[in-house]
Amino acid sequence: MTRIQAIAPENATGKAKELLTAVNGKLGMVPNMARTMANAPAVLDGYLAFSGSLAKGTLNSKLREQIALTVAERNSCEYCLAAHSAIGKMVGLSSEQVIDSRSAKAIDPKTEAVLRFAASLVDNRGRVSDVDLNELRNAGVDDQAIAEVVANVALNIFTNYFNHVSDPDIDFPKAEPLSIEAETCGTSGTCGSTH
Repeated sequence: MTRIQAIAPENATGKAKELLTAVNGKLGMVPNMARTMANAPAVLDGYLAFSGSLAKGTLNSKLREQIALTVAERNSCEYCLAAHSAIGKMVGLSSEQVIDSRSAKAIDPKTEAVLRFAASLVDNRGRVSDVDLNELRNAGVDDQAIAEVVANVALNIFTNYFNHVSDPDIDFPKAEPLSIEAETCGTSGTCGSTH
């Protein structure tokens, strides 16, 4: 049940209306999360600015969506799992890649290293080990990309927490439940290829 009222774009005024119009122009719809953030235009503006800045970084849209899926699964955010499953497919992720990303797995070793690092960031509240960083670097991830991974994880933790508090109606197709094996992998972080 929604705990913070979503603002209907047609009823928005001022900065909220401007931001919701921009979201609609970009996505062709205004997701309930954005409509709820519009209660505080500074929040919606900050989210859009941060997200927009990261879209200009070195991590491509597929990898950013895979990180979002890993983080949403770790934080049990149903809204974000639904949204990023749909958006992930829109940017070219297969259904299998969506499911694998939720469990911090990927066929590509570099991508899997990034997803496992993202999962470790969430699980350890940012206090990753030198081993975590070395595994990432050994997979070919440079310091610029590491910084962007941290930023993408932080952005997605924000949206996960915002959605936990506000509980917006899910306006994307609900994410499929993971299989028991995938659920175990997703919570333990021990599955995937061996390194």
